[in-house]
Amino acid sequence: MKLYELCGENRQVCFGPYVWRTKYFLAHKGLSYETVPLRFVEKSQIDGEGAQRFPTLEDGGKLVGDSFEIAQYLDEAYPENKIFGSEAELAQAHSLQASINSIVLFGIFTCVAVDVWKQLDEASQTYFRETREKAVGQSLEDFVSGRETRVEDFRKQLDFLRAPLTSFPYLSGNQPGWLDYTLMGTFMWAHTVSDFQLLEESDPLYQWRERMLDLWDDKFRNVPRAVAQ
Repeated sequence: MKLYELCGENRQVCFGPYVWRTKYFLAHKGLSYETVPLRFVEKSQIDGEGAQRFPTLEDGGKLVGDSFEIAQYLDEAYPENKIFGSEAELAQAHSLQASINSIVLFGIFTCVAVDVWKQLDEASQTYFRETREKAVGQSLEDFVSGRETRVEDFRKQLDFLRAPLTSFPYLSGNQPGWLDYTLMGTFMWAHTVSDFQLLEESDPLYQWRERMLDLWDDKFRNVPRAVAQ
């Protein structure tokens, strides 16, 4: 099994949010895999129909190129220790993923876009700046300007995620599940490229994030980062 993942100039620093979601899924399943770090401009090296995206999972010649589809594939191919506990959870996950991507992932991007750009190789920097500035309609620097103030609004938008943490250690209950892995993968993206403080230490989500870093004997706590350790 191989996982093609997105890396920066330092190939040990892998930072794609969807890749980190997939790594949590694989850890949940207890599956071993080989990582293939590629830069933005190297994704053409992933051969196969539907490939050339991050992440792409290769398993026995089959390529799956989307983190949500990878989670479903893993449950089908390796049914023990399901990521989606039920059909209802799978159906609800479609809506939750849309909210996480539009609110959390985009909100984080408004804070760390320049930090992402800084840790890329030169060719990937050009690609990233051109494509992202076209998408947001302004320079990366203007896009993140004022993040120290705007982060307060971002934190308030996360209230819909805090409710379960008043009764349970994880968003999925007493044990982590798809929602935890998907949200944490998004925060891992920021964690690997930036020191900007997205959450206050008193926030239940901050404490949840610490628990997610502690899983599997600190497997994810000590990953290589582009920022000073």
